Amino acid sequence: MARIPYADPNAPETRPLVERIVRERGSLLHLYAMLLHSGPVAEGWLRYLTAIRHECALPGALRELVIMRIAHLNGAPYEAEQHAPIALKEGMTQAQLDALTDWRGSDAFDDTQRAVLAYCDAMTREVHVPDAVFAAVRERLDARDLVELTATIGAYNMVSRFLEAMGVDARDPLPAVSA
Repeated sequence: MARIPYADPNAPETRPLVERIVRERGSLLHLYAMLLHSGPVAEGWLRYLTAIRHECALPGALRELVIMRIAHLNGAPYEAEQHAPIALKEGMTQAQLDALTDWRGSDAFDDTQRAVLAYCDAMTREVHVPDAVFAAVRERLDARDLVELTATIGAYNMVSRFLEAMGVDARDPLPAVSA
């Protein structure tokens, strides 16, 4: 249960932003209903996460792989629930999703995915990435993909931390968006 009420999506000061969120995301998700308490934060968040998810060259399967791993590491079920269908659509398998908790002991991942997962784990758990972990991922990704991977891991750590601190839950009732 959310720790504070979700924002009123029909408030005049945020109504244009709500319309944009619905246009871009299909509906007003719980995350954005909470972010709407601060129009500037919600606006910046939407722009940044749109860039991460829709404008980067990083393959979607790698993007979703790290998002799902971050959700697991940070205990963020809302993030996992939102992204599991996207991960499957982007090319991850159900076996990979199931193996994420113990990816090191699984043969469901190739060498690139394993390097990416090790990098994700280091960034999420320790912040400081060991040289060997960086070298392994650098060997497999070009500079642009590496920057986008790093930004994605940072962004989704931000998402999960926000969700969990605020208690955002997909089962919470949301205020209706008026037509």
